[in-house]
Amino acid sequence: MKDNDTLLRLLMIEREMDARKSDALAGYNTTLVHEKQMAFHKCAKRNRWVFGGNRSGKTECGAVESVWLARGIHPYRRNRDNVSGWVVSLSQQVQRDVAQAKILKYLSPRYMADVVMREGKHTSPEYGIIDYIVVKNVFGGTSRIGFKSCDQGREKFQGVSLDFVWFDEEPPKDIYDECRMRVFDRCGDIFGTMTPLKGLTWVYDEIELNCNDDPEVWCEYMEWSDNPYLDAQEVKAMQTVVPKSEQLSRRFGKFSTGEGLVYPEFDQSVHVIEPFAVPKEWYSNISIDPGLSNPTSCHFYAVDYDGVIYVIAEHFEAGQTIDRHVEQISKIADLLGWERDSKGRLHALIDSAANQRTLASEKSVAELFCEKGILVNTDVNKDLYSGIQRVKSLFEQRPPRIYIFSNCVNLIREIKSYWWGKGDRPKKVDDHALDELRYFVMTQAKPPTPPAQPKSQIQIDKERLIRNVRRDKPWMKKF
Repeated sequence: MKDNDTLLRLLMIEREMDARKSDALAGYNTTLVHEKQMAFHKCAKRNRWVFGGNRSGKTECGAVESVWLARGIHPYRRNRDNVSGWVVSLSQQVQRDVAQAKILKYLSPRYMADVVMREGKHTSPEYGIIDYIVVKNVFGGTSRIGFKSCDQGREKFQGVSLDFVWFDEEPPKDIYDECRMRVFDRCGDIFGTMTPLKGLTWVYDEIELNCNDDPEVWCEYMEWSDNPYLDAQEVKAMQTVVPKSEQLSRRFGKFSTGEGLVYPEFDQSVHVIEPFAVPKEWYSNISIDPGLSNPTSCHFYAVDYDGVIYVIAEHFEAGQTIDRHVEQISKIADLLGWERDSKGRLHALIDSAANQRTLASEKSVAELFCEKGILVNTDVNKDLYSGIQRVKSLFEQRPPRIYIFSNCVNLIREIKSYWWGKGDRPKKVDDHALDELRYFVMTQAKPPTPPAQPKSQIQIDKERLIRNVRRDKPWMKKF
């Protein structure tokens, strides 16, 4: 009997292993996931968004994240029993065809304790509209994945506490706000996966522009090329089918007004890096765009031995006096150990308009900065078109020729919200940091000279031998 029991257990284990091999979730873990999908799953923040083009793999992120949480098997987060979450789609039809289909793909039937339908048969849930799925949790209890659609209205999103909400595509603002309240009690997660087809909506203002400022908000862009499992012929076909006017959103997952971004080459996941200790020999210059009621923007720039630019520190304030700006810029310089001249002054680039005097002031802005200890150079190249093209080239090259430290939040925000207007000119809105970025880039700062490398023993011996030969044979000195 014992031998039979052992054999039976072995057969059951073998059957389970075979089932897992055909499990789509196991395949996602081992072969199908790509780098940016993994960055989404690993991020510890509670409000995460993927802005992706069509077929970039964004929806897979939301489905797998939901299944991992419900099953209690998330590889990068604290797991628990009795998890409750919602999958929110724009309509019931979209729910059935997209988010629901993805959940069913990654949630094996053997882990479903029950399926409750709104429409259709629970024996064939893929053909109907699911209300909720009761999921077997690895801790021995059950979890619940509920399905909601935005066309139900805000009232249908009230009254429960949740551990997570996944938005498949952009929800209305009132439903988003209601869902945030639903996860509040349990310190739960909000995550969204969407293609930004509606222009500069509340998601752009509240999520995309604030993902550097808000400690709980994270976002990532995914494009066709990020998905290594997308067939090259399919990519080529989509490039032909999708109009160029829509490729910014449908291909790159970028927000668009119709006029287009000035710097679509900017990729936050590539060009924004965490601060590190920059060698002082890389320190290059400070650039300032002054304002009175408008912000005064100032950034500190470094250039490495290969000529790569690093934007390493930021001062950005509106409605302040020059005394205040000089004080704050000097504090940053002291923290960095920035070089001063023999009179203790900092040197910086500044908009040439700072030379102008007004009836209200006997001295120009440039003169006032100099008096306070920052010797400013107003001889900057302000050619807008050339400057934009040079900055675009820095972003476009691979590897990039410019990196921005994540603490320069206002520069990053302006890059992401800089749009073309009429007449091949950008809209003159929120561009103070971008102006002084151009001033620096157009100065064509030379990279520092690398320190001399210590000579090897072979080089030392060779030079000694040459000196000895020249000493013994004077006629060789001319060589």
